[in-house]
Amino acid sequence: QVQLVESGGGLVQAGGSLTLSCTFSGNMFSLYRMGWYRQAPGKQRDLVATVNNGHDTNYADSVKGRFTISRNNAKNTVYLQMNSLKPGDTSVYFCNAHIGWPTDIDYWGQGTQVTVSS
Repeated sequence: QVQLVESGGGLVQAGGSLTLSCTFSGNMFSLYRMGWYRQAPGKQRDLVATVNNGHDTNYADSVKGRFTISRNNAKNTVYLQMNSLKPGDTSVYFCNAHIGWPTDIDYWGQGTQVTVSS
């Protein structure tokens, strides 16, 4: 069974930076596509960034050039470096682990709050 635990959220002023971490407990971390999603109150959960097992990355247009996702397979950890934060980035950020074999399986962390003040 996979468990994901996020850390690193908090309150930051606009223009500041935060780094989120997500620790994966379970087997075969390197086979999972890891991602970060966010959900603001009353809104749907949206993709922020993903990194696959080949370290290829994908970003939402709204965060390109400001956020960087990375993974350390030796530490079973995925990171989200967030720079030039804006009030619009305020959300609960969720870590996701996805594998497509033998069937689509998704695991989610409990989320970490990021609040950006203006």
